[in-house]
Amino acid sequence: MPVVLTALVGTAGTDVSSDWYRRLDTPRWQPPGPVFGIAWTALYALMAVAGARAGRSGRGFRRAYAANLALNAAWPWVFFRAHRPPLAAAEAALLATSTADLARRAWSVDRTAGALLLPYAGWTAFATALSTEIARRNRA
Repeated sequence: MPVVLTALVGTAGTDVSSDWYRRLDTPRWQPPGPVFGIAWTALYALMAVAGARAGRSGRGFRRAYAANLALNAAWPWVFFRAHRPPLAAAEAALLATSTADLARRAWSVDRTAGALLLPYAGWTAFATALSTEIARRNRA
């Protein structure tokens, strides 16, 4: 349920049809829009399974997991709603760091759960690079 809530909050903050977003200078290597929906659907499923498996390990993991989900849900609001690409890039870096730590924590208690989080860690690292490049290209 926490992952579903995260997805819903993040989706509510996403607005790819706004004039502001369409005017942004984005790099050629930004994936087409539909890729994001497909990727996030798969990642959220992996996150839910990993969280259920590793969440039994204790409060430390559950707190890290909750913090990660909060960072995940916040990014669209910072980027699409607040129109703050530099802050969104910093938030993405924090999310990527949190995700790598989450995968490490999960791996230490359940290798399958840790492995399930590796695509999420890779995607958030990519998202950090993309957010940073968009912020660089669109300095005010």
